[in-house]
Amino acid sequence: MKKYDYDVAIVGASIAGCTAAALFARRGARVALLERHSDPSSYKVVCTHFIQPSATPTIERLGLAAPIEAAGGLRNGFELHTPWGWVRPVFPDDYPHPSYGYSIRRELLDPMLRELAAGTPGVDLMLGVSASELIRDGRRVSGVRARRRDGEPLHLRARLVVGADGRDSRVADLAGGRAKVRPHNRFGYFAYYRDLPVASAPSATLWFLDPEVRYAFPMDGDTTLMAAFVAKDRLPAFKQDLEESFARAFDDLPGGPDLSRGERISKVIGKLELPNVSRPAARPGLALIGDAALASDPVWGVGCGWAFQSAEWLVETAGEAVVSGAGVDRALARYRRRHRARLALHHLLIADYSTGRRFNPLERLILSAAVHDPRTALTFAEVGHRMVSPLRLASPLTLGHAAWVAGRARRRGAGSSRELSARPK
Repeated sequence: MKKYDYDVAIVGASIAGCTAAALFARRGARVALLERHSDPSSYKVVCTHFIQPSATPTIERLGLAAPIEAAGGLRNGFELHTPWGWVRPVFPDDYPHPSYGYSIRRELLDPMLRELAAGTPGVDLMLGVSASELIRDGRRVSGVRARRRDGEPLHLRARLVVGADGRDSRVADLAGGRAKVRPHNRFGYFAYYRDLPVASAPSATLWFLDPEVRYAFPMDGDTTLMAAFVAKDRLPAFKQDLEESFARAFDDLPGGPDLSRGERISKVIGKLELPNVSRPAARPGLALIGDAALASDPVWGVGCGWAFQSAEWLVETAGEAVVSGAGVDRALARYRRRHRARLALHHLLIADYSTGRRFNPLERLILSAAVHDPRTALTFAEVGHRMVSPLRLASPLTLGHAAWVAGRARRRGAGSSRELSARPK
């Protein structure tokens, strides 16, 4: 049995794992990066491919923005159709934060990240290696036992073990403890199209049909991901003629694309169970990042962005301690608090909407006002892009302004509503 000694052992070489590996190594850490797939070009198939603007600073610090754009990745945003009309946020020219994220297929992004991590001095990328057991010193995690595809066992001791292995995290299961699982009462079907005209491109379009959801996510290579999230009680009928049901799901959408004008280049891919899963982001000797810590409803396109961000938060909080060997567990406790403070409320609200319910009174007020008012639309976009806390939408200032806007819109009537919500020229 071979033995290795590292500062950090990371299980999972996708967005979160590669980001953490590169950033830890830049701080001088010795990093083992384990990936169960043996092919360096492997990638996640079912994904929205939408990276929120909140993650753009992390991408820039990684030095990944230029390669993403060179590969055809699009600077994204979103337009939202609601029962009250269109919400089309416009960020001011002097907005202090990036107003765009990126949309790029994972078959390009994942290998790009793996190459970045493997090319960072201090990172050992180990392909075709699966975690089998956590090493413990008492209650503290102090390494991982793994196995190569040929059966060769590996014994890696590390000051920190990181689970970056996704929604069904093997590392989290090995660590024990109960995940909080909140149900998702919609199912999803996806398909990729090429050369499909989408009016909002390069921005995504979401249609909130209350309670169902449709979206179009344009991305690199003139491809577009079309997705339908449908109430679960409609699943048996939907599956009777899957391709016909999927195509019909996009009929009569306001401003929606005509699927017959594009070439479908994939199967219709189903994701029938999409529970919202949350786990404590750290314990002594162990941290979870990306979907391993928090896997939320993909309707909102938050997974990729949170993978980048949570990896960077871990390195910012624990990087110095990991390299020095002093105070690692105290640093992990700070990371856990930071992760919870930044994401827990977003996750709870996402999980609540994924129950399949209709919009509640507060959401109806905000969205109906955002149709008519650029200020409310911008606030909604800041929350939707995960730049600010959802509490911003519930503040007395926001609610009072939204109520005033909604009342004014009712008095003015539909004519001025259409004028105010028109697409900017």
